[in-house]
Amino acid sequence: MKTIDNDIKTGQFKQIYLLYGEEQYLIRQYRDKLKHALAADDDTMNFSAFSGSDINQKEIIDLAETLPFFADRRLILIEDSGLFKKSAEELADYMSFIPETTYFVFAEKEIDKKTKMYKQVKKSGSIVEFPRQNETTLSRWIEGRIRRNGKNITRDAYALFIRKTGDDMENIDKELEKLLCYTLEKDYIDISDVEAITTEQTENKIFDMIDAVALHQQKKALDLYYELIALKEPPMRILYMLTRQYRSLYFVKALMNQGYGKKEIASKAGLHPFVVGKSMVQCKRFRMGQLRQSMEEGAGLEQAVKTGTLSENLAVELFIVKQSEKR
Repeated sequence: MKTIDNDIKTGQFKQIYLLYGEEQYLIRQYRDKLKHALAADDDTMNFSAFSGSDINQKEIIDLAETLPFFADRRLILIEDSGLFKKSAEELADYMSFIPETTYFVFAEKEIDKKTKMYKQVKKSGSIVEFPRQNETTLSRWIEGRIRRNGKNITRDAYALFIRKTGDDMENIDKELEKLLCYTLEKDYIDISDVEAITTEQTENKIFDMIDAVALHQQKKALDLYYELIALKEPPMRILYMLTRQYRSLYFVKALMNQGYGKKEIASKAGLHPFVVGKSMVQCKRFRMGQLRQSMEEGAGLEQAVKTGTLSENLAVELFIVKQSEKR
């Protein structure tokens, strides 16, 4: 991130930028920063954007070879293309021969560092990863935003806010904007403000549902499920997220059993340390065999829905009821 900020500040740009990682909010922020720095906002002649996996590599190369029209640069933005996960020989070879007036910005969720495309961009341009931000960084960012708006937040209110929003910066940004508007006339944000206006993220309800299941609180688990349905969450997405959480707990518990701490588990599992901390507490309520069985039963119910044996709603209800039984 500092590399891009410095390039913009000095006006000394690389001809290729690859932005990738889990934190899509930051990728979009820096994508837009580069776009504004490299092309005028109203310059439709010299700015082209492409998205999706069906990109024609020859078309991109032909465009890149075209001189800019009454401007110093031509900017080509390519997003979610999958070019860094598959063979893209033609475009990869071209990365070493880009005209000095052409600039590329790639924004991708996932990449494979073994691909030729990645290696060529690393050699000829700048690659910046945007991982999930840690608790300290998120705290500084949130509290900085609040202070810039002339407010402060109580410790309890902050703790509840981050519990409700999770660690996704885009979700935090949206909820923070709501909270700041709601407390427009106040200097201090307290817990009642957060309770009144901040929406709880789906993942948190999933987490609470599994907690209820572990404690055999069947009614509470089903109530949480019906709350998610009322929020228009599709039943199969809920089942997928439940199964995914059991899989995550299985992995975390296995690493705990090997003696790893929170930091090492976060690194190995590719999870945020905040999430790992919660998972370490939660997975203590389960045996490894239980977690494995829950994963298998979830996968079995997904298959039953696909084959038409069960309805989506019934499959999720059966899963919750079965998991919350004492065994």
